Amino acid sequence: MACSLPLHAPFSSSPRILSYRPAPRTLPLFRRGLRVPYHRSPSPPRALPDVAAGAVAGIRDALADAFLTSPPTWRSAAASNLAVFVSGSPLLLSGLSASGFAAAYLLGTLTWRAFGAQGFLLVVAYFVVGTAVTKLRIRQKEALGVAEKRGGRRGPGSVIGSSAAGCVCALLSIYHAGGTASSELWRLGFVASFCTKLSDTVSSEIGKAFGRTTIGTW
Repeated sequence: MACSLPLHAPFSSSPRILSYRPAPRTLPLFRRGLRVPYHRSPSPPRALPDVAAGAVAGIRDALADAFLTSPPTWRSAAASNLAVFVSGSPLLLSGLSASGFAAAYLLGTLTWRAFGAQGFLLVVAYFVVGTAVTKLRIRQKEALGVAEKRGGRRGPGSVIGSSAAGCVCALLSIYHAGGTASSELWRLGFVASFCTKLSDTVSSEIGKAFGRTTIGTW
């Protein structure tokens, strides 16, 4: 009896498409020799950069409003002065002690409130030039015993003494003493006080650095 076997298996009309799925990563467990699947946790949402960017934008807008406020208020003057002091703290601390730094901040806030950025820049120029001539040949001045204390870093007494007349003019201008007619007088007195003090500081410090005999207040 003849038996016929099919030489080829019947093909289906539609071919089967096989999909490949990679096996999950496994980490070995040394206890009992087991292996368990390890799935990577999804990364957290990146919300922190957005929050930081929003905070920076808010600070920038607040500082812009403070610098552009005209006429200045006590709040805008304090904010503007704080921004300048934070950015310029290395230079300020090189010429001021810690208590002198605090006194200079009060002086800067008062100046900005009274005369705006222009008056504040005058005080900055006074500080930069006065610190430069004070540091001039500081070792020689210390050897002669005529240098400022604390390596030329000025304390609150020096800051207040240098700015006393200017502070009086600033307060008189803020509270409109004498009316509108006297406003320019207080501004002129403020400028004259710092120019006079700066000329005295420059002449005294240069004299102590290069002169043989100096007469000054130190």
